[in-house]
Amino acid sequence: MATSGMVTLVRRANTAVRLVPGLIRLARGSGLAGVRLAFWTVRARRRVRRQLTRGGLPAVRLPGPPPGTDPDVMHRALRRDRANCLESALVRQRWYAARRISRTIVIGVTAPSAGFHAHAWLDGDTDAEREKMVELLRHPTPATWLS
Repeated sequence: MATSGMVTLVRRANTAVRLVPGLIRLARGSGLAGVRLAFWTVRARRRVRRQLTRGGLPAVRLPGPPPGTDPDVMHRALRRDRANCLESALVRQRWYAARRISRTIVIGVTAPSAGFHAHAWLDGDTDAEREKMVELLRHPTPATWLS
């Protein structure tokens, strides 16, 4: 039992050591606000994944992002954290909602004959994959996020 706890501590320490150089670069480029947004983004993405697993789209509840932040930091954090398209769209939708900008999530699919593929994006985004998709579902910004 003690060995398992020690392994967990070592893994966390190794993760922290790997993150430090990136955090230093982020702090130099975007300041403390950028670091806060990166942490919020990673936590929000992980929360989205858990909530989607447990209850689907209606179960997703996210706290607001930190104020005065650069969306490029959020995009880089989502890519680095390996967010899938739906997780990324939900986190980005929440970020826009905090700025009182309503963005609808669109979920599309390809025909099964073409090799079934699903993709999610925010309405209005320029996304090359959406051209091949047939729109299946629209998920508007929750009203509570806009207030």
